[in-house]
Amino acid sequence: MLEFMPLVLFLVICLVLMAGYPVALSLAGTALAFAGLGLGLQALGIDANFDSGYLGAFPNRLYGIMTNQTLLAVPLFVLMGVLLEKSKVAETLLDAMALLFGSLRGGLGISVTLVGMLLAASTGIVGATVVTMGLMSLPTMLKRGYSMPLATGTICATGTLGQIIPPSIALVLLGDVLSSAYQQAQLSMGIFSPKTVSVGDLFMGALVPGLALVVLYIAYVSLVAWLRPASAPPADRRELMAELGHEGGLGLLLLKGLVPPMVLIVAVLGSILGGFATPTEASAVGAFGALILSLAYRRLNLATLREVLRSTTHVTTMVFMILIGAALFSLVFRAYGGEELIHEIFNNMPGGVVGATLVVMLVIFLLGFILDFIEITFVVVPIVGPILLAMGLDPIWLGIMIAINLQTSFLTPPFGFALFYLRGVAPESVPTSAIYKGVMPFIVLQLGMLLALAFFPGLATWLPDQF
Repeated sequence: MLEFMPLVLFLVICLVLMAGYPVALSLAGTALAFAGLGLGLQALGIDANFDSGYLGAFPNRLYGIMTNQTLLAVPLFVLMGVLLEKSKVAETLLDAMALLFGSLRGGLGISVTLVGMLLAASTGIVGATVVTMGLMSLPTMLKRGYSMPLATGTICATGTLGQIIPPSIALVLLGDVLSSAYQQAQLSMGIFSPKTVSVGDLFMGALVPGLALVVLYIAYVSLVAWLRPASAPPADRRELMAELGHEGGLGLLLLKGLVPPMVLIVAVLGSILGGFATPTEASAVGAFGALILSLAYRRLNLATLREVLRSTTHVTTMVFMILIGAALFSLVFRAYGGEELIHEIFNNMPGGVVGATLVVMLVIFLLGFILDFIEITFVVVPIVGPILLAMGLDPIWLGIMIAINLQTSFLTPPFGFALFYLRGVAPESVPTSAIYKGVMPFIVLQLGMLLALAFFPGLATWLPDQF
C-alpha cells in the first residue's frame, strides 16, 4: 500500500478540492499532512519510502517562483484584460462588429465569435470572456430572434478561446511549466546542454489552431443560418444603430471601437512573434496601451482604477498562492517516489507513447471538470510532462494539445466551467438544457481540432520552426 502513496496523495488532493476548500491551501495543507505522515512512520521505524530531503528544496522553489521573469507577465496581462473589460472597450467593439455583420444571416453570431476572439486575446481568462459576452450579447441575440441553443453555444465556445488564443494567461503558465519539464526530460536522457522552449514558442504554436477554431465556429454559425434561417435572422442596421444609441455612422464607430483594440493586440503579439520583445516585456506594453485606451475613451476614473487594481491583485495573488502550494505538493509527491511510479506505469502501458498520451489526455479532460487550468498546469503537467517529453513528444505540440483539451473540458456538460459562468448571467427564461444543447456542435469541432493536431502535428509546430 505504501508504494502507492503518491497516487493516494493525488486522489486525496482531488477529493479535498471537490469539497470546496481553497485550492492553494488544499494543495499545501494536504501535502504537509502527507509529509508529516511519512516522517511519523519513519520515526516509528516503518519504511514509508519517504525521502525527507526533498522538503529542504522548498525555500529554493519559493525563491525561484518569486524571481521568475516569465511569471511577471501574469499580473501585467491580467491588468491589460481587466482594464479593457472595466473601461467598456469590449462593449464598443461588440457594437461595431454587430453593426458591421448584423445585417447578414447569422451576422450577430459571427460578431460574437470575432469579438470573443479579440477579447480572449486581450483578457486570456475564460470566466471573464464568457461573463462579459453573456451580459453584452445574449440579450441582443435573443431579442433579434436567435435560437437559445445557438446563442448560448456560440457565447460559451468563444469564451473558451481564452485558453488557446495568444497572449493567453493559460499559455504563459503552461509555457513556463513545460519549459522546466522539457529541460528535466532532456537531462534524464543524458543531454546536458538542453534546448529550451519559451512562452513565445507556445504562442506561435497556438496561433494556427486558435485561428482555425475561430474559422470553424464562424463556418458552423453561417451553416446553421443558411439551413435554418429562423435560428439566426438578420438584423436591420438602422434599428440596431438606434438601439445601440451610437451617432456618427458605422465608419466612425468602427474607427473608434475596432481599430484601437486591434492595434493594441497586434502590437503585443507582433512584438513577441517578431522577436522584438519577450512575453513579459510585451505584457507591459499591453497593460500600458490598455491604460491609454481607457483614458482616451474617458472611461477611467478613480473608482474604476481602484476596481481594476483590486481585480488584478486578486487574480495575481491567487495564481502565485496556487503555484506555491503546487510546488510543495510536487516535492512531497516526488519524496514518496511518485515520479518513478508514474514513469514505471507509463513504460508498462500498452501502446507505448501513444497509449500514455491518450491516458494523460483523458485524465486531464476529466480533471478539467473539477479543477481550473491553473491547478492542472501546476499540479498535473509537472508530473506527466517530463515523462511524456522524454518519450519523444514535441513540447510545443504537447502544450497546444493540453490547452485545447482543457478548452473542450471547460465546455462539456454537465460540469464545464464555461457553462456555469453563462448560467450565472443568463436570464431565467433560458433553460440550462438549451445551454447544454447549444455547446454540443462546438465540442465536436474542438474534438475535430484535437484529432487534426494528433494526425498533423505540424499545425502546432510549423510556425515556431520558421523562427
